[in-house]
Amino acid sequence: MTRILLVDDQQLLRRGLRMLLELEDGLEVVAEAADGQEALTVLRGCSVDVVLTDARMPGMDGITLVQRLAELHPGLPAVVLTTFDDEDIITGAMSAGAAGFLLKDVSTTRLAEALHEVAAGGLVIDPRVARLALGRGAQREDPLAVLTRTERLVAEQVARGATNGEIAAAMHLSEGTVKNHVSALLRKLEQRDRTGLALTLYRLLQG
Repeated sequence: MTRILLVDDQQLLRRGLRMLLELEDGLEVVAEAADGQEALTVLRGCSVDVVLTDARMPGMDGITLVQRLAELHPGLPAVVLTTFDDEDIITGAMSAGAAGFLLKDVSTTRLAEALHEVAAGGLVIDPRVARLALGRGAQREDPLAVLTRTERLVAEQVARGATNGEIAAAMHLSEGTVKNHVSALLRKLEQRDRTGLALTLYRLLQG
């Protein structure tokens, strides 16, 4: 069962989303909060697997919440769900370490799948969001040319949001070997974290 903390300043939207999510297999909304600060308070008293948060809220917004979660609850993934496809919001959320970014017109089924994926360590980004976030600054040379054949195959899996365990199973490698390849990718592509790496690889491989 994937346990969710739902964060949105509009109570009716929270209630409606809660009902839709709990119709899906394996999901349970265990707590709600109206803004980021309330979410942090709620987390002191309950255990969750994923935080699903709106981006723009009065008080502590979703991006700041993602930043605070990285500090106070490292390893707890956050998915940002919003109607806004503004580049600053998207890049801000991803830079803060969000494990997912989806627009609110996503289907309930896809949202449920995304929540399970990030709870398992994956990364989920709406393709429309990825195109907007990564539309600038493409390099003329091919930065992937420095990768070995195996690193390139691992890179393709990382870009799809696969976990180290999933990559290991798909490529018949140990998780330790996959971790070493991911570390090499971070170094060669000059990325600080896996979220930035996945976004960069998504852009480069789509190009």
